[in-house]
Amino acid sequence: MLMHLGGRIFSEEGEASYFSKEFLKNIIQIYNSLILKPSSETITAELRGGGYFMSEAENNEYYNEAFARNIGILTSVEQLKLKNTRVAIAGLGGMGGVDFLTLVRMGVGRFNIADFDTYSAVNSNRQVGATSETVGQSKISVLTRMAKEISPTVDIKTFPQGFNEGNAQEFLSDADIVVDAIDFFCLTAREMLYTRARSYKKTVLFSAPLGFSSTLHVFTPESMSFHKYFDIRANMDAYDKLLAFAVGLAPKALHTKYMQFSPEKLTQGIGSSICSACNLGSALVTTELVSIILNKKPTFAAPRYIQIDAYLLKIKKGRLLFGNRGPVQRLKRWLFGRHYAKYRNAIIKVVQ
Repeated sequence: MLMHLGGRIFSEEGEASYFSKEFLKNIIQIYNSLILKPSSETITAELRGGGYFMSEAENNEYYNEAFARNIGILTSVEQLKLKNTRVAIAGLGGMGGVDFLTLVRMGVGRFNIADFDTYSAVNSNRQVGATSETVGQSKISVLTRMAKEISPTVDIKTFPQGFNEGNAQEFLSDADIVVDAIDFFCLTAREMLYTRARSYKKTVLFSAPLGFSSTLHVFTPESMSFHKYFDIRANMDAYDKLLAFAVGLAPKALHTKYMQFSPEKLTQGIGSSICSACNLGSALVTTELVSIILNKKPTFAAPRYIQIDAYLLKIKKGRLLFGNRGPVQRLKRWLFGRHYAKYRNAIIKVVQ
């Protein structure tokens, strides 16, 4: 690995040469992008803005200064607990990326992050790491770099193959809490995440950005399960599972008052989304997550739900005591299922 200090460039053997600052920056970026490939090993942020390794004392001093403005909202003891908390985040797209960096800025010190994707131009409207400069780069690499620049003490374990059956135990077992930011159409991975998380007695938080609104759903080891809340069963095909998931996200469906729904987009595995809703959803997820970790109030757990719409300036919350199995929810599923019935086979093809 190459590092620079002042006008010198150092190799791992300690050899130094003098070059211009701009030249050093370009060389180091190219070299490290080739050498520092994402892996499942822990990446500990040891480089400060100036580019040198910090001692443990310097790490602690920097952390305390960086998150000093949290104190007053959090206590020093609570901040230390966040520093020692590990959060597992499955998916680093519109929701997962901003969840990750928000939690870094709140002082959470340890992460497991999983995503196999790279950035493209179409991500730029909502994904925090998507810029013209990061097109083609892996989301894990970009967001890991951004996290390190925010908090040099952060400890990140990366899963560049995404969350899957092969790494589920490693991804979940040492996490204190889990964030579900998996793509809407990836039901297989989502079902597995909740099944495995429940077996490890982990709480999972999730938010769906819908129009200018966002929802919050929390599934604890003691609460109604994901499968029971959404009434997703093994004998259902992908179309019926996706329908149940969509209807259960926002029982009052505030966003349907102004959104235009395109069946053609659905058949391509595309959903409309906007940045402000992702930011709103992240505020809900990260605030509730911190509250759970610090035991600040009773957990907002299923079958409770909430949808906040920033455009309509409305909030709808309640309890689905029977989940999606209740008569009203079952009627909605039947109506929507009938409306999109002719697209069933096409939708099944895009559900993963």
